[in-house]
Amino acid sequence: MKKYLFVWLLLALVLSGCNSAEQKADNQNKSQGTEKKEKDASETKENKKPKEDFYINISEVPNSVEAVIGQSPGTFAGEPIRSEEFEPTLFKEVENAPPLSEHPSEEEYDQYFKYLYSLAAVDFPDPQDLVKKWEYSMSGTPNTTDERYQFKDNYNIEIILDSSGSMKNDVEGKTQMDLAKQAINDFLSTAPGEANVSLRVYGHKGSGSDQDKKMSCSRVEQVYGFDKYNKEQFDKALNSFEPSGWTPIEGALKASKEAFSKFDSKNNTNLIYLVSDGVETCDGNPVEFAKTFADSNIKPIVNVIGFNVDGAAQKQLKSLADNTNGIYTTVTNAKQLEEEFDRAKDVLESWEDWKDDALNDADAKKVDANFDILSYTNDYSLMADIQNNNLYGIIADLSLEDVITIEHKKELMERKENVKDLIDESEKKIKEDLEMSRDKNIDQLKKEINEKYSTNIN
Repeated sequence: MKKYLFVWLLLALVLSGCNSAEQKADNQNKSQGTEKKEKDASETKENKKPKEDFYINISEVPNSVEAVIGQSPGTFAGEPIRSEEFEPTLFKEVENAPPLSEHPSEEEYDQYFKYLYSLAAVDFPDPQDLVKKWEYSMSGTPNTTDERYQFKDNYNIEIILDSSGSMKNDVEGKTQMDLAKQAINDFLSTAPGEANVSLRVYGHKGSGSDQDKKMSCSRVEQVYGFDKYNKEQFDKALNSFEPSGWTPIEGALKASKEAFSKFDSKNNTNLIYLVSDGVETCDGNPVEFAKTFADSNIKPIVNVIGFNVDGAAQKQLKSLADNTNGIYTTVTNAKQLEEEFDRAKDVLESWEDWKDDALNDADAKKVDANFDILSYTNDYSLMADIQNNNLYGIIADLSLEDVITIEHKKELMERKENVKDLIDESEKKIKEDLEMSRDKNIDQLKKEINEKYSTNIN
């Protein structure tokens, strides 16, 4: 009997020890689990930006005509979007935004709508650019007081062409470079026989790799001129390079300024067209240097064409043009590129007439402004429709995927309609301003419109 009692006592002690060990292990696991949850929560809290931090750098929704014109294009700016193409990008974008609460405040709705609007915002045409085009088109007329636009005995034209790697991008079945070369050749082939023409290129050496940066950035080359246009020789120059490297815009302008140094503005009308599809990538400051170039005795007319540029490139290239009081234009296809060079063709024809002592009919040129206004309002309306439809699509798709509720959708759609009304009213007001100004002296017109729209809203 004592033997059995001893066995039972021993077994009890063993079981008690096991239970104690298991309890200790369980407590330890619970403690570790709690610590892990607290750690994960802490990391999530650190990584998750507060709402106010997320929205702080997003531009406000426009509340005036000037703000509409000055808004920056968003991720989905440009062409109409189709759900199957943009949904993956949209939902990836929206993952970064703080989700709407179940019952948001007005401020929360406003902030969330501001974010969605920033994705759909388009680049509305700037009436200030249209005024500059009118002034340029009136080159040589008695109405023009700016010395650069007064015809001189000699006319010098230089095209500065971006040949960086991104110019390989496809547009309408051709590369951007091929389209640019064709438009440039067509333009210069119509230049008056007395005009000196030049073609300068950058980004055509090396590659886009870091190891090639120094070499690529240092190679800016005048592949033709200054000389009279010769088709065979110019074609050879155009075929001597392909897009490959970096983007030294300041370096190209410095080389151009040096080459133009022999053509002072007293006896020369100096025209430069810069065609680029991106920002400076060689650590230069082309915007500041452009001002130095414009203030020199060369006094060039510097017109800038942004070819399929993003928001950052557009901002830099437009600032460059502004610092020379030149024209900035964004183009996305061959037709638009040709239209920009066609304007220069008209000016060159006027120069030929002036050389032949023919009178320039300034009034007739002002009548042409009517067609410019019509084209402007058509472009504005198109961009307004694209933005409104894209913003509608964004809100609707978020609702369909349960990212937002039906009530959220209703509130956001109301805000969409409010901003649509403002944009429609802005178009009417800009058109009225342009129509009132079209028959005035070009200098007074320039002053009125530029003062009104000179503020760049970011």
